[in-house]
Amino acid sequence: MLNRRSFLLASLLALSVHRLALSDPLAGRDYQTLAASIGTDSAPGKIEVAEFFWYRCPHCFELEPALNSWIKTLPGDVAIRRIPAVLNNDWAVQARVWYALREMGVADKYHDAFFNAIHLDGLDATSEINIFDWAGRVGMNRTAFANAYNSFAVQTRVMQAAQLTRDAQITGVPSFVVDGRFVTSVSMTGSEKALFATLNALIDKVRKEHRR
Repeated sequence: MLNRRSFLLASLLALSVHRLALSDPLAGRDYQTLAASIGTDSAPGKIEVAEFFWYRCPHCFELEPALNSWIKTLPGDVAIRRIPAVLNNDWAVQARVWYALREMGVADKYHDAFFNAIHLDGLDATSEINIFDWAGRVGMNRTAFANAYNSFAVQTRVMQAAQLTRDAQITGVPSFVVDGRFVTSVSMTGSEKALFATLNALIDKVRKEHRR
């Protein structure tokens, strides 16, 4: 059996290893580096963090409160880009919702509301009619939303999102890409806390590169 001294030393060692894992993410374990950058959509000088999500994903929904809190802590040189992952035609339905909200200029207002409608209120988001009805219930012009949803601009953006999903080698969500190059996720880091620590470390890594 471990005596008290040995137990304390073992505990301190475990804590040190845990802290090291949070502050010094390892390539190949906590994140992957893409062979080719997917590019960014942010202003020059900004460090982009792209979130790949799916509205029907319970893990994305569960992460959303912590993600929103983390976003509020970010400095001015960091830009968040939300990209609806498109792994198949079924996912494209919800991707069109995001881009329709963007097209109407109401994404910030209704992004979380659509998540809540699916995961708290049981909205069947596989049905476009149900989605259009939801838009009308929450205060949007139903016809205007349907027109945006079916617009060429939104269809084009969904096609681009599908290409970005492939280029970033996204196979599950939520996943994050920092500076178009570094991919990480909760499944890679092991916890939400470690995810945000890894994102912070990758942001700092890119920032240092920009200063060279």
